Amino acid sequence: MTRELKQQYTLRITQANKTELIVILYDMILSYIDEAAEAYEKEDRAAFRDAIRKIRNCNQELIASLHMEYEPAMNLLSLYLYVNRELVHADVRFDIQYLDHVTLVISGLREAYQAVAKQDQSGAVMRNTQAVYAGLTYGKGELTENMADQGANRGFLV
Repeated sequence: MTRELKQQYTLRITQANKTELIVILYDMILSYIDEAAEAYEKEDRAAFRDAIRKIRNCNQELIASLHMEYEPAMNLLSLYLYVNRELVHADVRFDIQYLDHVTLVISGLREAYQAVAKQDQSGAVMRNTQAVYAGLTYGKGELTENMADQGANRGFLV
């Protein structure tokens, strides 16, 4: 994952509510699948395995975020466990076809959660985060981000 993409995810996370955090995890999985596909094309097993490990870590976060007291949680758990099995197969067999199955499941779930996120009016999970303003400034086609309120009271309150 590029430095710029990491910064984008970090910024999104600081401003996201609970539902948007799940969408971000799905986006991260899809990004890591792209990385795994690039590694597969280059026949770089180490990079492929590293991308699979990162996908599995995101998938574990999704499993940990489930609230088992609600009915859909068991269905989501089944899907996440299926994704994990496919990732293990992809890793052991160095076969990208298993990642196609993962992409199909995660893309469908991402669309569903994106629709739910539009309806979720709860506030950001992280409070007291640094304000970031972005816009076109003096550079030709250059995006500059300015940080506001650099005070000593800056910190993350969850």
